[in-house]
Parts: sequence; structure tokens; C-alpha cells
Amino acid sequence: MVPFYTRFKDLALRETRSATVRGMPGLPDGEYGFLELYCDDPACDCRRAVIQVIAPTSGANVWATINYGWESLEFYEKWVGHKETARDACGATLDPINLQSEYAGALLRLFTQILQDQAYVERLKRHYLLFKADVQKTRKPVMRSSKKKKTKRKR
Repeated sequence: MVPFYTRFKDLALRETRSATVRGMPGLPDGEYGFLELYCDDPACDCRRAVIQVIAPTSGANVWATINYGWESLEFYEKWVGHKETARDACGATLDPINLQSEYAGALLRLFTQILQDQAYVERLKRHYLLFKADVQKTRKPVMRSSKKKKTKRKR
């Protein structure tokens, strides 16, 4: 997974979602940014984002890593070929691979509330399509060796 801002810096600066929190149970007051990461495998069409939640007061520390897949459960069942794994790809869940802070559960609840904003969901989908198109455009072509047949020349 690659941060969206590495390919679209200006757009990411304008369109990265943030939320200011005051008095939310289980979460310190402050501002939180939701950085988008997308898969850079040109053959993959996962239709998902990984969201890293950061806070300006904590430097590069990631407070939560959230997986978000916006397609239906049926789409992910077909994509991964396994019903249980598909449930983890669909919707918003905490990423089981990455370390999570003590606030990850509260941040997942906040992110789920933010997903009620359909314009934000559409933005994530648009960013995904932009990112994948750029991956296709900038991918290096596969070089195939072409062995020339040796032919005898007639003299």
C-alpha cells in the first residue's frame, strides 16, 4: 500500500479528510488526519483503501490503521474467493497486521461516522481510480527476451 500523496501531492493536501474532536469518549481532544493508501499492484482491483490516522501533535506516529472496502460483500467474496476473508475486506475494520494505539477503537468509530458523508466515500473511490490509472500509466513494461534463431546464410 502506497500513500496517495506520493503520486498526487497537491490533491492530497486539498482533499485529505481531517476531523477535530472535542469530548468524544475514549479519544483525546484534538485534530486527526485520515491519510489514504492504495494498492500499487497493476493487476489488482481490490477497490479498497487503507486509512492511517495521524495527529499533528504526535509526529509520524500512526494512531490507527483502518481497512476500508466500499464494495458489497459479494464483490469481495468473488475477489478473494473466501467468505471469512471477504468480511474483513468489506466495510471499515482495524487492520490486524499493523500495530494499533489504545485509541484505535474510538478512531474506527469516528471513521465509521465520517463514512456517513457520501461525498467523502465518493472522494475515496475517485482517488482510488486516479491512483490505479497512474499506476497503469507509470508501470514499467515487462521486457521479454527475444532469442533470435540462428540461421545459416547461403553463400
